[in-house]
Amino acid sequence: MSQWVLGIESSCDETSAAVLRSEGGRPSLASMVILSQDVHRIFGGVVPELASRAHVQAIGSVVDRALTDAGIGLPQLDGIAVTAGPGLIGALLVGVMYAKTLAFSLDRPIIGVNHLEGHLFAPTLEDPELVPPFIGLLVSGGHTMLLDVPAWGEYRLLGQTLDDAAGEAFDKVANLLGLGYPGGAAIERLALEGRPGRYRFPSPMLADLERGGANRYAFSFSGLKTAVLRAVRAAEAGPNTNGGLAGARADLARGFQDAALEVLIAKTSHAVEAIGYDRAMIGGGVACNRALATGLRQRLAGQALVSVASPRLNTDNAAMIAAAGAWRLARGERSGWDLEPRDDMPLPGLALHTLGSIS
Repeated sequence: MSQWVLGIESSCDETSAAVLRSEGGRPSLASMVILSQDVHRIFGGVVPELASRAHVQAIGSVVDRALTDAGIGLPQLDGIAVTAGPGLIGALLVGVMYAKTLAFSLDRPIIGVNHLEGHLFAPTLEDPELVPPFIGLLVSGGHTMLLDVPAWGEYRLLGQTLDDAAGEAFDKVANLLGLGYPGGAAIERLALEGRPGRYRFPSPMLADLERGGANRYAFSFSGLKTAVLRAVRAAEAGPNTNGGLAGARADLARGFQDAALEVLIAKTSHAVEAIGYDRAMIGGGVACNRALATGLRQRLAGQALVSVASPRLNTDNAAMIAAAGAWRLARGERSGWDLEPRDDMPLPGLALHTLGSIS
């Protein structure tokens, strides 16, 4: 017997709905709709109030389209999963209130899903072999976390960013280079044209990996951004015979990307080897960067497989929310009608890893 779960995602600037079908315990994606809010490009970043208004205007039609594409109606739904946090509180509120109203009117169970847990589940929609235990690297505009995942719903924090997230660093460096917002894809494209080694920026906190201690698997990108800023200013002030900033942009993008990805790859591969798992995954918007996935696969060749979802499932989307929600609904979990969004919602089941057990 088929089970149908509707997923709703509105944590930032994408309004998304997806329908997941489960049969015999195996989920498959029946439909997914994502409506991106291009208005934020004008401002070089997401404007929370504009994001909330756009969600209100779009959410009904996005859900309707997802149901139509899946070939089902509202009465056929068995449950509804919605992002409850973290994210922009106003944007989250739109999705949660819509989902609660829909669930109440249909007399269907609702489950509030943590956005980060959704990213962990995203690759399972294309790679059914991804099952715990594995090391998970979550890299997005708002988060950078390295997790030990011994079982679904059980997450042990190895390390996270101490300041800026990796995706935020990509966006800010893209702005310095005049590439617009969002900047991740633009940096990656430009870096392909850059000469490796012209700009050798330090990979932040890489030395902590060898020293060990509490920050072994921690990340920091603020210093790297400052180093790029200084290099940009130097290029702008340099002689025109060297092409100025225009002649250095591709090399700057390459130097920044190489430094940022090196620390992500090194710490993830070290954790895989230290804990002894044979599987790793990358999730979040930065996981769309092909150089990151390729580099980690090369580093772990012969030791562990690396699962990375396709770009449409790594950006903010409702399919991953439906996948995480379906797993929790199948366990009998339910959210009450008092479900409220939280911009700082912690990952459920998260605990600090005992570093002493990792060599």
